Amino acid sequence: MDNKNAEEQRLAVPDSYKNWKRWGPYLAERQWGTVREDYSVNGEAWDFIDHEKARSNAYRWGEEGIGGFCDSREILCLAPVFWNGKDTILKERLFGLTNNQGNHGEDVKELYFHQVSTPTHSYSKYLYKYPQKKFPYEDLLLKNRNRNREENEYELLDTKAFKKNKYFDCFIEYAKADVGDILMKITVVNRGPKKAKIHVLPQLWFRNFWKHNKRFERPNMKATSDNSVLSRSIRNGRYYLYHEDGEQLFCDNETNNKLIYDVPNEVPYVKDGINDHVVNGKATVNPEKNGTKFAVWHKLKLKPGEEKSIKIRLRKRKLENPWADFDEIFDQRIKECEEFYRDIIKADLPKSHQTIAKSAFSGLLWTKQFYYYDVYKWLFGGPGEAKPYRTNARNFNWQHLTNRHVISMPDKWEYPWYAAWDLAFHMASFVEIDPYFAKEQLLLVLRESYMHPNGQIPAYEWNFSDVNPPVHSYAVWTVYEKDKERSGKGDTGFLEKAYQKLLLNFTWWVNQKDKSGTDLFEGGFLGLDNIGVFDRNHMPHGITRMQQADATSWMAMFTLNMLRMALELAKTNKTYEESVAKFFRHFLNIAWAMHHIGKKDISLWDEEDNFYYDVIEMANGATDRLKVRSLVGIIPLFAVEIIHKDLFEELKEFKIRAADIVRTRPDLASLISNIEETNSEGNYLFSIMRGFRLEHLLKRLLDEDEFLSDYGIRSLSKYHEKHPFVFQHYGHHQIQYESGESRSSMFGGNSNWRGPIWMPLNYMIIQSLRKYYKFYGPTYVYEFPTGSKNELNLNEIANELSKRLINLFEPNKEGKFQYHSEDKRNVFTKDEHFKNQHFFYEFFDGDNGKGLGASHQTGWTALIANLIMDLDANKGIS
Repeated sequence: MDNKNAEEQRLAVPDSYKNWKRWGPYLAERQWGTVREDYSVNGEAWDFIDHEKARSNAYRWGEEGIGGFCDSREILCLAPVFWNGKDTILKERLFGLTNNQGNHGEDVKELYFHQVSTPTHSYSKYLYKYPQKKFPYEDLLLKNRNRNREENEYELLDTKAFKKNKYFDCFIEYAKADVGDILMKITVVNRGPKKAKIHVLPQLWFRNFWKHNKRFERPNMKATSDNSVLSRSIRNGRYYLYHEDGEQLFCDNETNNKLIYDVPNEVPYVKDGINDHVVNGKATVNPEKNGTKFAVWHKLKLKPGEEKSIKIRLRKRKLENPWADFDEIFDQRIKECEEFYRDIIKADLPKSHQTIAKSAFSGLLWTKQFYYYDVYKWLFGGPGEAKPYRTNARNFNWQHLTNRHVISMPDKWEYPWYAAWDLAFHMASFVEIDPYFAKEQLLLVLRESYMHPNGQIPAYEWNFSDVNPPVHSYAVWTVYEKDKERSGKGDTGFLEKAYQKLLLNFTWWVNQKDKSGTDLFEGGFLGLDNIGVFDRNHMPHGITRMQQADATSWMAMFTLNMLRMALELAKTNKTYEESVAKFFRHFLNIAWAMHHIGKKDISLWDEEDNFYYDVIEMANGATDRLKVRSLVGIIPLFAVEIIHKDLFEELKEFKIRAADIVRTRPDLASLISNIEETNSEGNYLFSIMRGFRLEHLLKRLLDEDEFLSDYGIRSLSKYHEKHPFVFQHYGHHQIQYESGESRSSMFGGNSNWRGPIWMPLNYMIIQSLRKYYKFYGPTYVYEFPTGSKNELNLNEIANELSKRLINLFEPNKEGKFQYHSEDKRNVFTKDEHFKNQHFFYEFFDGDNGKGLGASHQTGWTALIANLIMDLDANKGIS
């Protein structure tokens, strides 16, 4: 404990750890337009509560804010509100386009940055950039609506909103004096050339939990002085809020029924009361100074470059002088935050790499969110509630699902709901900064209130039954290994809990996605949206089955992950030896099946092209390969594990069974390295691809005319730019290389797997190459790039791929960050208040590296931090 910094000490004590996390940045950045809040008849989630209705409609399942904090059950919420005096509404929430409004699907149209946070959120900082001119809501909406899929999106910086730097930098900071003592500081800086006015309204409000649960009485806030407010709730007791100066405004977090539904309001001062009072001067706030929503109204006038701060303190107990130690606490928490990251990120890394890693980790921490969704109540209403009328009973088969936890989100605006495979990748990064949270999250998704009784892991709220790649086992083993390496002791309790639940999930895959029992799997789109020549969830008429190279390879990887976990658990419990044998045999079966399909013995591996393809089966029994060179054919690379012989030494039962398999089915064993042979260091190689297949696959993977880009591995080979793959069957189906935004409307068209670079799959490619290197060693070399005659070993190739991905976040020859290479105004290059701020895009253009899709997808793009740290560990940084 003595060697740990202050934040690590808070993390190391379980009770303290949980208490320190009682408050955090758990507010969504968009609650409107979600499935949870959709009570429309036909399931039109984007339209039922849109941005316009959001300020007047009290939500059922959650809350939202700009840089907000709340407790871990989202009973009480704290967030700032801004108004430039020109907008027709207060800036309470981030604006963006719905899936139907944007030319490339949903998209936030704001400038904000998750600057820093510690794992317990003892210190957190957020930056919001707010125009001094009228916010261009209509301009953004109309211009994007009128653009087609061939055109770029029209962004906030494309408007005149930031011309001549006429904007405010709004810094929102939180520091905890203790677990129930939250300090908030809002600092506004005028970046413009002239004096400018801004209104700042820190808000405190209750999520409306009482309307839908009659056992909870209505909470209350009331003024106790001109500078303090007392909130009371049966659910979280008393909290005292202290503020400096400003005018106190109260209303209730209740829907304005009169405005939205033209029926009488249940209370006189409704949710939009503060908005209407400040903007329009209406008498819509409670003169008695009480309610369930409160704001303190500050009116500032700032000279060019001037900054002013507003202080708020929220605590469980009274305090005579809330400001006496305010600045001291902030200074201390900032210092502790810096110490924490100095211990996590090595000081000898390049400064730019340190900045990228810290920003990635901090964004990951800021994208935690309280997520509440009870499907049964959503479908049928809670006690005392009328049953909602729905013709589209979405997620009807998931009535057991009750989620009420803080969960890591992909992006709290564009994807403010968890996705199973996104979350698994998040934990590969979280384990570097908060292994406790990483383990908690992985077990959470396996709970009985999440996992289906049949063993399926929920995908995401739009359709929990959709199938995401089975990467949860990969994440569990990755987190276990990294945590063990750091602490010196493996958390076998965590591993065993996860293993037992993953057995259920494995069985679901075998029973549901290999219905013919041939060890060849299907799963539809598998998170890769439009990567297929047609929608793999809805195949054209006459195709009875698709045997997927990616689904089958993911399952081979799943099998190896389970084998490796069973080996670890067998060290202390010999019962797991039987599981080792089971998964060893299952892996061999899958490897064999990938190369022997049906009566014609067609294989997923094409001997002519030396690549893996999906195989379709027609109603007449005919089979054919869909010769699309995509990540689908690269994913078999992930089914690899290197295991040292010492792990098998004491497993007598397994040795007997393995020897029997090898003796009776040598054709199976021949698909991998001989179980009786190891390399010079005593390692066995378990892999679908032996040397010759690996060599051929790498030849395509590392070819700059195919998969290899200057910025990583493309999702579709550039070969298909000039050679589109066409499939004529009940219509014309075509797939062509598209380096950037999607031209297809498949899955909403807001993401594209037909050419761009995706961080998680690149990360797995690199990790797999490092495993192969561990077996083959430094003498096994390949051309990099293909045709260059420059030969590197697999570890060196992994390093070079890492460098290309890291280059996305570094200045190019023109001084621009590569992912902002099309920044015509050079805002992110020359403006000192922009250039050190990073976005973490969902994916990147396969040709020029431009950042695309969701702009704050720190979730899996945070893996850039892992790549930086792994590159250093593997001597890739000199």
